[in-house]
Amino acid sequence: MKHVIIGNGPAGVVAAETLRKLDPKAEITLIGDEAEPPYSRMAIPYFLIGNIGEEGTHLRKGKGHFDGLKIKLVRGRAAAVDTNARSVKLQDGAALPFDRLLIATGSKPVRPPIAGMDAPNVHTCWTLEDARAIARQAKAGARVLQIGAGFIGCIIMEALASRGTQLTVIEMGDRMVPRMMTEKAGNMIRRWCEAKGVRVHTGAAVDSLRAGGKAGELIAKLNNGQEITADLIICAAGVAPNIDFLKGSGIAVERGIRVDDAMQTSVPGIYAAGDVTEAADFHSGKPVLNAIQPNAADQARIAATNMAGGQASLPGSMAINVLDTLGLISASFGQWWGEPGGESVERVDEKGCKYLSLQFKDDVLIGATSIGLTDHVGVLRGLTFGRVRLGEWKERLLADPTRIMEAYLACAQGAENRYLGTRPI
Repeated sequence: MKHVIIGNGPAGVVAAETLRKLDPKAEITLIGDEAEPPYSRMAIPYFLIGNIGEEGTHLRKGKGHFDGLKIKLVRGRAAAVDTNARSVKLQDGAALPFDRLLIATGSKPVRPPIAGMDAPNVHTCWTLEDARAIARQAKAGARVLQIGAGFIGCIIMEALASRGTQLTVIEMGDRMVPRMMTEKAGNMIRRWCEAKGVRVHTGAAVDSLRAGGKAGELIAKLNNGQEITADLIICAAGVAPNIDFLKGSGIAVERGIRVDDAMQTSVPGIYAAGDVTEAADFHSGKPVLNAIQPNAADQARIAATNMAGGQASLPGSMAINVLDTLGLISASFGQWWGEPGGESVERVDEKGCKYLSLQFKDDVLIGATSIGLTDHVGVLRGLTFGRVRLGEWKERLLADPTRIMEAYLACAQGAENRYLGTRPI
């Protein structure tokens, strides 16, 4: 059996290792398009902070790890998938035949169509090569402008602030992390960052970039007419699934690759996992993009199990976000934005910088958002993923959401939590 995996990030690596465990004699090929060993993009900010070296970003630290498992690493970029010939064509013209294929190509950074974005000191922060360039320029005192304050943007911001830069952040949304936090929560994070010396502009966008009066200097003109001078610009304006090479393949694609609960695409024998997929939402069942690492790892295990002839299914894809923003811990799970017709409760402590929002459908907690309540994170996740029936505890939580731990102990003890616990990748 020939297994080919396109993408050597967390999903690809987990899938390759799972396949080797389940199918000791199979041929396994893992394709990556960078010169680096397989690594985690989520570790890049820790490299920029200086907490780890480049080797610390590698997904597997042991020398010869993949050789020992007889997993063949191939450097190349997929140009097309021929579903009839059952082969992957690389940009260099090589063709890799397969019996089973896993597409785990992840996401790519979005670069807004802004004039001047091709300047040498404008970078995304997506690859180790990007990180090396940023590390050379983000010196103490450097004026840095970051475009985007979503989840990835806030992680990068932490690294930039730790390097002593003069940091300004521009976010088009009406709050920071708008795809993770409610309005009140996102603006609470904004005020926290501003108190830490970061200048934050929400509801704003960069219209154009032009050269300044000094070498390497850039001037960003905002849509409100304001101008900001920077030595370095980081674009963290979001990501999109890497699916362009699938045009004409016959594999069903919308925003991402559509998969069933076995992680199989519309073409039998071809699977997908990770950021590139649209899988069924845990609560609504509707196809959603959830570009987060825990989902990627779980989907990879399920896909690999089925590729090896086993039977496994995904209980649903769920948003899992835990963020450290300059020392402030925030989290959101599931449908944190709520359900039409559902009930909700919100508790705000501005002075203590604490926040809690709970979203219900009937007597089940389907989503939650918290700030500064680290003791509650596991409980919120457990109740949301466990689909725990709260009964009379729902009304108690609507009256006082801080009693969430009591509700968990009363309702979840003995219940089978089908989705609790993140396994290491």
